Amino acid sequence: MQKYLIAIFFIISGLNAVGQISAPKYSNEFLSVGVGARAFAMGNVAVASQKGVESAYWNPASLVDLKKKYELSAMHAEYFAGMAAYDYVGLGIKLDEKSTLALSIIRYGVDDIPNTLELIDKDGNIRYDLVTTFSASDYAFLFSYAKKTKIEGLSIGGNVKLIYRHTGDFASAYGFGIDAAVKYKRGKWQMGALLRDASSTFNAWVFKTDNLEEVFNTTGNEIPENSTEITLPRLILGVSRDFKLTDKVSVLAEIDADFTFDGKRHTMIEGDPISIDPHMGLEFQYQNLIYLRMGVGNIQRETDFKQKESLVFQPNMGLGIHYKNFRLDYALTDIGDQSIAKYSNVFSLSYAFD
Repeated sequence: MQKYLIAIFFIISGLNAVGQISAPKYSNEFLSVGVGARAFAMGNVAVASQKGVESAYWNPASLVDLKKKYELSAMHAEYFAGMAAYDYVGLGIKLDEKSTLALSIIRYGVDDIPNTLELIDKDGNIRYDLVTTFSASDYAFLFSYAKKTKIEGLSIGGNVKLIYRHTGDFASAYGFGIDAAVKYKRGKWQMGALLRDASSTFNAWVFKTDNLEEVFNTTGNEIPENSTEITLPRLILGVSRDFKLTDKVSVLAEIDADFTFDGKRHTMIEGDPISIDPHMGLEFQYQNLIYLRMGVGNIQRETDFKQKESLVFQPNMGLGIHYKNFRLDYALTDIGDQSIAKYSNVFSLSYAFD
C-alpha cells in the first residue's frame, strides 16, 4: 500500500507543477475523440466499465479482464461529410492470468487537400497542371500494459504513446507521452481513474518553409518556426454499477468526470485552473447478446441574446450485438446538431480468440 501512496503523491505534485507551464489548451485533440462505438454511444463514459482491447485507450488497467488470449478490434468513422477519416485498430495479448499487453494504432486525417501555392506562375498565368494534393494526418501508437495487484479487485496499467503528425511536406511533429491508470472492482461496483498525459506529452514541430517564404511574405502571413508543443495532464474519474432488472435483462449505469488543469474551459463546471466536464451513460443488455446504449456529454452552459442561461448537451445512442467471440457495436453521435458538425455513424468490430 505504501508504494501506491507514494505514486499518488508524485502524481499530485506533477499536477501542481504543470499548472505553471504555459501550453495550448487544445493540443493533440485527435487523441481526445476516443475509440469504440460502445463508448461513443454512452457519451464517452468508459473509464470504469469498458471491457476488451479498446480499454487500452479508456483505462489500460481494465485489460486484465480480457477473456481470451488474443483480441482484435477495429473501427472506422468519417467526419464533416466524409472529408476527415478516423481509424483505429487494436490488439490485446493476455500474457497470463495477471498481466496483459496491447498495441493500439489511431489515425485521424484529411486526404487529397489541393495545394494551390503554385497555381499562378511567375508570368501570372493560371496553371492547373501545377496543382498537387497532400494529406494532413495524425498518428498515435499506444503500447499498453496492465497487471493485477495483490489487493483483490485492484489492477494498474499504463500507456506509452508515440505520436507522429504531418501536414504534407510543410510540417511534421514527433511526440511522446505516458498515461497512468487504476481500476477497482467490488461486487457490482467498478471504479476507474486515468491520468492521461501524466508525464505531459511533448510534440516537437519542424516546419519546412524554404520554398514558401516568398508566398508568405507576399500574403502577409507569419512564417512558422520550429517549436515544442506540450499537452498537459487530464484526470478522468469514473464509477459504474450493474443493476439486475429481470433474469434476462440488466442495466449498467456509469458517470465519468474529466478534470482539466489548464485554466477555464467551456464545460459544465468552469474554474481556474480546474474545470470539470461530467458525462454519463446507460447500457441495457439482454442475455449478454443484445445491448441498447445511450448517453449524454458535452454538457455546457449557454447564454442567449436575452442573457438567459441554459444547459445544452450532446445526446448519443447505439446498439451492440455480442455473439460468441464477436462483438459488433454501432453508435449514432452528435444527435441534435449541438455543433456545426453533422451526426456520425460509427461502427466497431472485435474478435477474441485463443
